[in-house]
This record gives sequence, structure tokens and C-alpha cells, in this order.
Amino acid sequence: MPRMNGAQALISSLHHEGVRVVFGIPGAGQYDLIDSIYDEPGIRYISTRHEQATSYMADGYARVTGEVGTILVVPGPGLFNAAAGIATAHAASSPVLAITGGSGKISADDPDGEIGWMYPITKWMKRISSPGEAPAVVHEAFRQLTTGRPRPVAIEIDRFTQAGEADIDLFERERYPPVQAEDEAIQRAAQLLTAASSPMIVAGAGVVRSGASAALRRLAEHLQAPVITTRSGKGTLSDRHHLSLGMAERQYQPLRDWMDGSDVLLAVGTRSNFTDRPGDQTVIRIDIDDQEFAHADDGLVPIVGDARLSLEALLEVVAAATPARPGRGSEIREFREKRFDPESELQPQGAMMRAVRDAIPDDGILVHGMNQIGYYSRNFYPVYEPGAYLTPSHHGTLGSAFPLALGAKVGMPDRAVVAISGDGGFLYNSQELATAVQHGINVVVIVFNDNAYGNVLRAQVEQYQGHVIGTRLHNPDFAELARAYGARGLKARDAGELNRILREALEIEAPTVIEVPVGMMEREF
Repeated sequence: MPRMNGAQALISSLHHEGVRVVFGIPGAGQYDLIDSIYDEPGIRYISTRHEQATSYMADGYARVTGEVGTILVVPGPGLFNAAAGIATAHAASSPVLAITGGSGKISADDPDGEIGWMYPITKWMKRISSPGEAPAVVHEAFRQLTTGRPRPVAIEIDRFTQAGEADIDLFERERYPPVQAEDEAIQRAAQLLTAASSPMIVAGAGVVRSGASAALRRLAEHLQAPVITTRSGKGTLSDRHHLSLGMAERQYQPLRDWMDGSDVLLAVGTRSNFTDRPGDQTVIRIDIDDQEFAHADDGLVPIVGDARLSLEALLEVVAAATPARPGRGSEIREFREKRFDPESELQPQGAMMRAVRDAIPDDGILVHGMNQIGYYSRNFYPVYEPGAYLTPSHHGTLGSAFPLALGAKVGMPDRAVVAISGDGGFLYNSQELATAVQHGINVVVIVFNDNAYGNVLRAQVEQYQGHVIGTRLHNPDFAELARAYGARGLKARDAGELNRILREALEIEAPTVIEVPVGMMEREF
């Protein structure tokens, strides 16, 4: 067994487990870890300008690659700063590993060290108390990250343990088989789907994570079941497919009528519990996390298992029991034409959305921020491939779009990655333009600038008698700001100009900011 210090043992273990990128900021309490990364040529270290960006970038990286996103930050304020991104990854069921140093001063009333406060936003955590423990702790962390529901985990290793030496036996990477659902549950669900007169499928992010999109499409086609998606599930079935009804916006009454009119709803990889469904509707729900069914009612049929394996098993039983159903093309086509009729679009959102979609390749990744164009994209930005649309999760984390996009681009450097942000949210992490330039992360971010926290401003104007406070903003010239960092900075005055500039930006290998001046926008839902 080679002799190593604790930091070397941890970093070597990360490499053995498949980590190839670490996002972080060097600092006190982790000097030995940073030095060990320097000696590990197989790991790329990307330093950011704020710890919040490390966790968002790791999340974006994990979502598009399916691999673990890893961060290394200083204890205390560094880890606190990263908490927003870790919480977002927790909400998005994203496998992010957070590693921090420590002072080594562990009190009897704080046995978890300096990460004990992270229980609500992590799946598992562990403090390494001796150099020889590092490989086993890292190996267990990756078991937690890659089995069951993926969520962040945390490791603490104090500076004394990092520097201490021991004979180290490294673990080899282990592959864990996906969870197969019980046959009884599959048979029951297949019987319900076969007997259903109007089945419908709801697809969430779990379909993307498990690689289940092809199986979902085949089952939908056999049943002729229309498919709607959650926000994070957009693209699980191409929006060009004749069975796609778009995103599940229940405030849109015609879509709600479709959902409520379905006698059997198959929900896959979504956290929605459908408690507001009609009383005579049966919901079959596939989820990897059995805790999702802790309070299931009589109208819910749970299937605990991997989405891809479960859908493939369902299709096998359904196809053996009944032939493929006749198509419902005209019915669904009429619904789609009405829902996505250009004449009913809000403006300028509709024109801006088409300009962006037309410029981005089919496999390009769009990351939407918490701004009016981002909200509009949920319903009206068509997505053609799984994993090509990233959201701030149900947390709705303002400021996450740009760093999420940076992480996605690190993970998928050959794919176009575009973030759409508002002016308020962009300035949460605009300093990461420096990171993008330094590390050659060629993301395009479109900043729709209304010089306000626009959604809140409109609420103040419309709902609170015009009591405007704290929502009007003083902004820089965003194009000039980008150029000051060494990135490209451009302005688009309308949708046509945005389409042209975005097309050009995606052909040039450089980080780019496109500022689009806008005013207060109308919103329906």
C-alpha cells in the first residue's frame, strides 16, 4: 500500500471514482487538498470568483453529464456561500459532492464537525477523522450519490487529517445496478393501462436522469397516450412528436381539461403528488425514492424502481396483452395548434422566444432564469432532446442561470449552451464572466434588461396600489461590462436582431453577453 497524506488519499480516491473536474476557490483549511489536485493531472480544477458559483456549476455539470459534480470550498463562510447551489441541487435531485476543510476543533456537542447544519440539503454527510478513512468515506459518498434518488452529499476533512500520513488502500470504482421494480407492481400497472380508455403520461426530470426517454416514447406510442412534462422534464419526448402536449401548466384550462379527463395517469420521475386530481382518476407513479409514497392514497399505484427499467417492463407486458392503439393525431394536433398559436402569444415574449429557439441547434442546451422570458420559455420554448433544458428547480433560485450554464458547458463543451437571464438575476453572479474568460467556458448569456426586479415590480404596480419599493434598479451597460472582463458584449434591440446576433455568437468560441433592453411585460399565468 502506498503511503499518502489524507489529502492525497482523498483526491486520488476522487479520481478513482471518476471525478475529472472540481469547482472551487482555494483558501484556508484546504491547502493540502489543493496541492494534491495540482499533483493529479487527471482532474481539472476550475476556480470561480464566488463560492455560490461552484455549487451551481457543479449542478449544471451533473445534470448534463449524468456524472457527479464536485466542489471544494473553505469551511464556514465558503460552505455557507455555496449553500444556495447545494439546496438547488437537492431540489433538482442532482448528484453534487461538497468537500470542505475544517479547523479540527470538534466539540462534544458538535460531533458532525462544521457540516452538521447541512442535513436538510444533503442526502448524506461524513467527517473524515483519520487519513486512512478517506478512501472508504469517498467510496461510500459515491454509493450514496449514484444509488436511489441522487442528491448532494458532503465530506469534511480538517487540515490536520489532510496533512497526516498513513498507508492507504484505494477503492476501485464500483457500478451499482439500477433498482428493478417488483413484478407485482408492474403487472398491476400494466392491467390499468391496458384497460384505460384515455391514458396520459406525465414525464419529469427522473426520465432524463435514468435515460428512459426512448422507453417512454415507445410506451406512449403503443398506448397512443399524450405526454405532458414538468418544467424539468421538457424534452423527455420531443416537442415535435405528435403525442407531445407540452409542459404541464395546470392554470391553462384546456390542458387541465385533458389531464382531468384522463382515467389513468402514468407519472414518471416527477415529485408531483397529484392530490388535486379528480376522484375517479387513477395515478400510476414511478419513482426511485420509496419515501415519495409514504403518504400515498388509495387512488395512487406506486412503482418503486428505475424509470427506464420500469417503463421497459411495462411496455413488454402491455404490448403482449394488447395491440397498439389507433392514432389520435387529429385530436392532439388541433389542441397543439390552439395552444401554440402565434396569434395568441404575448409580446415581446413570443417573438423573443422564437428568435432564441430558431438560433439554437436541436441539441443546444437552454438554461432559463427567473425572469419574464424565462417564465415564458416553460410553456413556449420547444425542446427536442432530453436534458436540453435546465431550470432553477422548484426552488426558483434567482441568479442561478449563468453559473448553471457555465457548468453545463464544462460538461458538454461541444454543445451550444445559452442562458436567459434578467438584469437583476445576472448581477448575482456576473463576476463569473471572469471565470468564463479565464477557463475558456464559451457560454452565451442573454440579459433581458428592464432595469428592475420586473416580476415583483409588476406585482407592486398591479396588486399593491403602485407602492414601488426596492424593485427599480441601477444597472451597468451589460455589453460594456462583458467587454471589461474580456468577453464579447453585444446589444440586440428586437427579436430579429437577437436571432442574428445569437447565431453569430454560437459560431464564435468566446464567452458572450447579449443585452436586450425590454420594458414591463404582460403575463397571463
